[in-house]
Amino acid sequence: MTALDLSSPVAVVGTGTMGQGIAQVALVAGHHVRLFDTAPGRAQEAAAAIGARLDRLVEKDRMAAAERDAARGRLHAAGSLAELADCSLVVEAVLERLDVKQELLRDLEDVVDEDCLLATNTSSLSVTAIGGVLRNPGRFVGLHFFNPAPLLPLVEVVSGFATDVTSATRAYEMARAWGKTPVACADTPGFIVNRLARPFYAEAFAAYEAQSADPATIDAVLRECGGFRMGAFELTDLIGQDVNEAVTHSVWQAFFQDVRFTPSLAQRRLVESGRLGRKTGQGWYEYGDDAERAEPHTAEKAQAPAYVVAEGDLGPAADLLALIREAGIPVREDEEDHGTRLVLPGGGQLVLADGQTSVEFRDVVYFDLALDYRRATRMALSASQDTQPQTLTEAVGLFQALGKDVSVLGDAPGMIVARTVARIVDLAHDAVAKGVATEEDVDTAMRLGVNYPLGPFEWSRRLGRSWAHEILDELHQRDPSGRYAPSLALYRHAYATDKREGTP
Repeated sequence: MTALDLSSPVAVVGTGTMGQGIAQVALVAGHHVRLFDTAPGRAQEAAAAIGARLDRLVEKDRMAAAERDAARGRLHAAGSLAELADCSLVVEAVLERLDVKQELLRDLEDVVDEDCLLATNTSSLSVTAIGGVLRNPGRFVGLHFFNPAPLLPLVEVVSGFATDVTSATRAYEMARAWGKTPVACADTPGFIVNRLARPFYAEAFAAYEAQSADPATIDAVLRECGGFRMGAFELTDLIGQDVNEAVTHSVWQAFFQDVRFTPSLAQRRLVESGRLGRKTGQGWYEYGDDAERAEPHTAEKAQAPAYVVAEGDLGPAADLLALIREAGIPVREDEEDHGTRLVLPGGGQLVLADGQTSVEFRDVVYFDLALDYRRATRMALSASQDTQPQTLTEAVGLFQALGKDVSVLGDAPGMIVARTVARIVDLAHDAVAKGVATEEDVDTAMRLGVNYPLGPFEWSRRLGRSWAHEILDELHQRDPSGRYAPSLALYRHAYATDKREGTP
């Protein structure tokens, strides 16, 4: 089954931000597009708004004037559902309420032809449940565009329990013909992106609630060390705290209150106070012309150590050894492999975050996982009250000598980036094992849908197939609530790797 022919009219019901965006995508692809909204005059307003956006594209030389004029000629505001009768695709983007969507679809089924593809742009409701009221649910599919739909390339093509393979394939090819990057996924809470993105927010909020660091510092570590485009606090301020919390709560409820998806109490309090982010002028941060920019905690300048002793190859942080040598600091290598750590001149240890806490050892400083230790501009360190001041000073001085800003956190097992990445990798393995999507589609979805620097499976291959399991297992021992318990899929993945390498 191929994509829809361009001669086939497409309809969008619901003319809010997402409805207008989807309509614009279909229109620019060459379809005749019909807009419908139950609110009087809204469809006409939406058509005018889309026309204005096309004008701006022409002004920016992103569209020819002739193309704009032709697109405008293909756009029509429908006065009733009856005007959608000959459409080959109808996408609903109405209020995110199950009963509202079901009622609309029942009405649509009485209007359109039997071969018309029906779709929902829901981001949080079950595609199966929405389509469960249809006489022919096989032709119903989820088409989850991301906002703004004309700009973001990803579309999650969601198959409900009753969706026919031919319908899903038709929708997939249609999205690709529209210039989008489709990924196929099963109907699961949060689909791919909203399911796997939960730890990015949850671990940042948990670190804040544990008073490991303030929002500005955690955001800076995620950006400047982890390679994420934005930190969790600034991103949720942009999205809207109420919107982000609602998605988290929906996924948590849909998974029968699975502890891995538990919402944040700190975010709940923020929403209750009306501090919803940029749109209200206050969220985790203050906004406005006179608002002061929150700055991350950055350690004072410290003396670099005279040398370091490398015990082991440092695993995912192996590139640090070359950087240390390039900075002119001698690296002495211990011929006996005692582990993967650096020993500082004062006798203290510098260890890559592994899920353990600084308080468990007499004199240790943990450093966080970086996407790229050479390009990272900030490093996070974690120490406890038992860490010797000299050890922390030497650790700070070492990373500063490598050209990094340094943020010192409280005793934070798993740090910030390491435990966030480990949980994302775990959820990804669990999702693939349960048939939600393929590894390739998961990586594509997370890179394009939320701009992650790497897909979860790309991270898994880079860090070593047992890395995520090991760090989560350590975290689970210290917090046995189940939040960090490695999934069976991740366990099997790590164990099979060890067996191949000859580890019993």
